[in-house]
Amino acid sequence: MADEDLIELKFRLFDGTDIGPNKYKPSTTVASLKEFVVSRWPQDKEIAPKTINDVKLINGGKILENHRTIAESRVPVGELPGGLITMHVVVRPPVVDKKNEKQQAKDHKHNRCECSIL
Repeated sequence: MADEDLIELKFRLFDGTDIGPNKYKPSTTVASLKEFVVSRWPQDKEIAPKTINDVKLINGGKILENHRTIAESRVPVGELPGGLITMHVVVRPPVVDKKNEKQQAKDHKHNRCECSIL
């Protein structure tokens, strides 16, 4: 495959820092891109994805689907041939365990009541 057939991407994180740029084959899946992003995530960030399911990639305002390829996911408007494409990365906040959250709230309320009695 000729070098000009490769697609150059960089990934813009929520704080404005970037991962990349790197060149990819058009047949690369979005899931593979997410794996790359998770593996290269800066260690000094407070918020960090644990798996590809914690990451959403956005290109041209569209959330990209894991099973699609870069070629299928490209938004041609505003892209120049051979130009660098910036994809935005959104990290899903950690999922709170509702069962534990309710128990913790109940325990906290119970502890407050005991304190007020003493």
